[in-house]
Amino acid sequence: MPIRNRFAELLPELAALRRDLHCHPELRFECHRTAKIVADRLRAIGCDEVVEGIGVTGVVGLIRGRAGGRVVGLRADMDALPIHEATGKPYASIHHGKMHACGHDGHTAMLLGAAQYLCETRNFAGTVAVIFQPAEEGGAGAKVMCDAGLMDRFAIQEVYGMHNRPGHPLGEFNIRAGAFYAACDEFRITIEGKGGHAAAPERGVDPVVLSSQLILALQTISSRSADPVENVVLSVCGVRSDSEVHNVIPQRVEMRGTIRTHDAALRARVEQRLHALCEGVALAGGARAEVEFVEGYPVMINHSAETEIARTVALEVSGRCLEAGYNMGGEDFSYMLEERPGAYIVVGAGAGPGLHHPEYDFNDEVIPFGASWYVGVAEARLAA
Repeated sequence: MPIRNRFAELLPELAALRRDLHCHPELRFECHRTAKIVADRLRAIGCDEVVEGIGVTGVVGLIRGRAGGRVVGLRADMDALPIHEATGKPYASIHHGKMHACGHDGHTAMLLGAAQYLCETRNFAGTVAVIFQPAEEGGAGAKVMCDAGLMDRFAIQEVYGMHNRPGHPLGEFNIRAGAFYAACDEFRITIEGKGGHAAAPERGVDPVVLSSQLILALQTISSRSADPVENVVLSVCGVRSDSEVHNVIPQRVEMRGTIRTHDAALRARVEQRLHALCEGVALAGGARAEVEFVEGYPVMINHSAETEIARTVALEVSGRCLEAGYNMGGEDFSYMLEERPGAYIVVGAGAGPGLHHPEYDFNDEVIPFGASWYVGVAEARLAA
């Protein structure tokens, strides 16, 4: 089961569709135009049922094969990022400050191509649910769709997803069982001291100095509070004070950042240490610390049996499927995998700028690989 010949025929059409989506990016749940294009195309290619508005702008299409069998879900994300595009492509974003910098336009095109093939062939027993999800980029659209009853309403029994990976050989798949993508949490810290004149620091409590000490102290969470073989990244990504004057010690300093882990117990321990260090450093300096810890996407955990199915299909499609390492990025497909068994795989997109880069553009040559994998998974899981 190599790349399906049908996708070579469909590639110009699917690439044109992908580029149209690229030209008109939509953020989070505002995927109204994209969702309409998806729903209209699903109806045009012969989906048995198309339901819109699942999780605000999510779309689900049902394709029924021979009687009996299971219901397998295949998911693609649709939303873009708040980044100003710098590709210079003729189909570059027409919306300033918005672009498809992660390839969700390509994921949508791949799954639409797979849906067309499955509608044409019906070479399976059971039902395929093609899931087009908004708001993967920070909006937890997968959770919103699940909370709206996605799995139960369509009787989905297992679910599979995919992402492109630039910088890896074209068509080379990567996957791992168990923890794959990290839990992604956010923190906001405010150090409140006592402002004053920069010439008389002894009369105040300098939150800038304390925030500097805290930034260094927080790095001991990964180096001294976690086992060296555990995966944890803590990054302070922004620092600002309430003063922009060169000779004024500010009253407060705010910091924000992110924590990435692959283990629930470690995740809880890191949060505990975050609070303790903030309170301790502030107290030692005569200041006060306020800490807000915001839980993000949970660890994405691939189920063992389904991972092997995904791996086998990937090998059949391209002959290349390597064992993936841990990924410190976040992925809200984790919510779907909490509700149903399944697996998530990545596919190499060849050379080019990385994800979330203003010069990134999805490589259309990936479409036949991804669409063939989607089809292969559906047919493997719904074999007569």
